[in-house]
Amino acid sequence: MLKRTFIIPYLLLLCLAGCDNVDLLLVTDAGVDAVKAVTLSDEAVQDMAQTSSAYADGRQSIALPDNTHAQRLKRLVGEHHREGGLDFNYRVYLDKEVNAFAMADGTIRIYSGLMDMLDDDELRFVIGHEMGHVALKHIHKQLRLAYASSAARKAIASVDSAAGDIARSQLGKLVQLLMGAQFSQLEEKEADDYGLKFLQEKGYAPEAAVSALNKLATLGNGHSFLSSHPAPGARAKRLTLQLAGKAESMEEQKQGLLQKSKQLLILAYAKLQSIIQWLKGFL
Repeated sequence: MLKRTFIIPYLLLLCLAGCDNVDLLLVTDAGVDAVKAVTLSDEAVQDMAQTSSAYADGRQSIALPDNTHAQRLKRLVGEHHREGGLDFNYRVYLDKEVNAFAMADGTIRIYSGLMDMLDDDELRFVIGHEMGHVALKHIHKQLRLAYASSAARKAIASVDSAAGDIARSQLGKLVQLLMGAQFSQLEEKEADDYGLKFLQEKGYAPEAAVSALNKLATLGNGHSFLSSHPAPGARAKRLTLQLAGKAESMEEQKQGLLQKSKQLLILAYAKLQSIIQWLKGFL
């Protein structure tokens, strides 16, 4: 499915290249984006993330060191600037919006509206959740998809010179896509598990993962946060079952499936060997 996402913009480029009044320079630019969507290296992802983070920070009111929100966040993450071999940097956006996001370079931004809603350990869960998106490289995939989307937009805009001028400046749109990235249900579950494990390993209250999600569930279906995240209430129930030992984490489920697959392969191989030996009896 992912490969098709990259192929569609490329085919669009080929079709547009044969049309009149097409900005070929912009088409070429779009073609470069389509290729990058497939071949984007980890180093390129880091560079793009740093640029995107700087752009986002430049358009927000960032809490200064003496701000109470900044001091609280510093207290919460004082020991967690390097986790699992990854470096993280944290800032607070002074904005009543209830939200948080991460970039592939370890940037984590928390909105003051979210901080006002959650207690310390609940915020630590959110921080661990965002760490999970970085550590599990969910954002790498988002960058590749964003590049593919960018290629399609540029290709369409190339038939209109006025729109083409606007399309040449894509950083703002790219940052918007990344800040409002919609992760799959599997990715959100994996990030939730990462956040829960973070609380458990660091000696924080693991039940805060559940209470944080339950609080977010009270925002209402029309809230912008819920439009880009799977239902927090359902996620809270899943983590509750895990804490009670009645459900497995996504990683445990993967390991279980892997073990079952290995066992099936061993059984299939043994069966094949017995069939071969039986056939030899007729030769």
